[in-house]
Amino acid sequence: MLVDSHVNLHAEQFNDEADALVARAQSAGVGAMLTICDQLENLPKVEAIAERHKTVWHSVGVHPHYADGVQNVTTDQLIQYATHAKAVAIGECGLDYYYNHSQANSQKKLLAIHIEAAQETGLPLIIHTREADDDMQLMLETAYTKKPFTPLMHCYTSGEKLARAALALGGYIAFSGIVTFKNAGAVRAIARLTPLNRLLIETDCPYLAPVPLRGKRNEPAYLPHIADFLAPLKEISPAHFAEQTSDNFFTLFSKADRGALGG
Repeated sequence: MLVDSHVNLHAEQFNDEADALVARAQSAGVGAMLTICDQLENLPKVEAIAERHKTVWHSVGVHPHYADGVQNVTTDQLIQYATHAKAVAIGECGLDYYYNHSQANSQKKLLAIHIEAAQETGLPLIIHTREADDDMQLMLETAYTKKPFTPLMHCYTSGEKLARAALALGGYIAFSGIVTFKNAGAVRAIARLTPLNRLLIETDCPYLAPVPLRGKRNEPAYLPHIADFLAPLKEISPAHFAEQTSDNFFTLFSKADRGALGG
């Protein structure tokens, strides 16, 4: 069994197909998944999807792209939303200086609020970071000295220095279909250095379909392509890789009930 640690089942590209996507994923050997909240206005839809499926959990957060427009979001608000029984993480949050859809200061302010929510709830913090390695490392390390929390560097494409810093904080690193791309040698290098017990996999669907499906609309059922690529990279069997990454998911997202999988 595999676990997809980052899906966007509410995305408009899926046209309300979430139930069918979950069914196809299960048929492909993907037994559980975490569906992500990108904006609080989408949270009711995200919650409803998770509530319909015992092996789907969700997060609570606001993507950095929307930081300029959500300056009224508070730590207490995120904490309250995170009391939902299926809410197992804070995020997706972070810094994105590549697209710069929001000003850097707005992104930093919003990230700080999410970090505080993770510190107070004890839930993992799902982090999006792009072209912001230095600022991200500084914010994570500074906050961690005040009160520990566990970062998950999602869909990792950043540098080795930030990766090692996140791991030093007890964090995890998740790899998407990008790791299968021909020109993603730097991402594969990070996957090699990531300890096996700190590694997660994700589709980040509907985006970033892995080879050999690159260019298609991505979905959780495609996760095995990522696992099959990474297992030999880590020099272990596909079965061992599946077992370890699933264990990692339930260790990190400890609020998620592994018993929901049955068996």
